[in-house]
Amino acid sequence: MKRFHIHLCVENLEKSIAFYSNLFAAGPTRQEADYAKWMLEDPRVNFAISTHGTAAGIEHLGFQTDDETELAEMKARAKVANLSLHDEGDTTCCYARSDKYWITDPQGIPWEHFRTLGNVPMFSDMRTSAICHTGESPAAQTLDTSLSAKSTCC
Repeated sequence: MKRFHIHLCVENLEKSIAFYSNLFAAGPTRQEADYAKWMLEDPRVNFAISTHGTAAGIEHLGFQTDDETELAEMKARAKVANLSLHDEGDTTCCYARSDKYWITDPQGIPWEHFRTLGNVPMFSDMRTSAICHTGESPAAQTLDTSLSAKSTCC
């Protein structure tokens, strides 16, 4: 089963954690000095916030899958639809190791499709995650479409 993913860039992490914890009636499932994530079941969403963007607002959207078959099916649909995609494969970003790829919608919003493989103790490993390293959606780079360095990571 898929889980909708939303990542927002926030200006004040502490105030945002308080706001979203009240909104969701639950505290974050993961919290770091620069990042927080809620894995909600109703609605089924992976909601993340961080201070890593260049401006407050939507960082990126996406779908998190529970297994590699779902991720492969989504990737196959993107290829059949002739969508440009950037396949990062096994990468480290947002305190997690993931198998992921990126596509960009017509407005330039990056969409991350991924499967989490495990937790890691750092926000990103610059050697493995193109989006964490460049600050721009790899799909946007592939499409030669600038996102004004809007995206940073999952």
